[in-house]
Amino acid sequence: MAEPMKMRASMSGDAADVKVLMNHIMETGLRKDAKTGKLIPAHFINEVSATVNGKPVLDAQWGGGVSKNPYLGFKVKGAKAGDKITVSWKDNKGESNTVEGVVA
Repeated sequence: MAEPMKMRASMSGDAADVKVLMNHIMETGLRKDAKTGKLIPAHFINEVSATVNGKPVLDAQWGGGVSKNPYLGFKVKGAKAGDKITVSWKDNKGESNTVEGVVA
């Protein structure tokens, strides 16, 4: 099971400012193990999505070039305090994680 994600969403003018920290190793498949010299298999987030009150607001496809424990920040115009935000990811090995929060 993936480690929990951390999310903070707050109003900034007329938009919700959403910040998410995703815990993931993000291996490219190009790095070698220092002890064995063998390549470490690729293991990275390749799909990220976000919704506000169930309505899609973000859909992204990532590759192996994203850093370990990626941080994602985005703004959503038209959101209001109290709206429910959900952010989810899925990786190339089928693992997934979701975090839900409310705009403050």
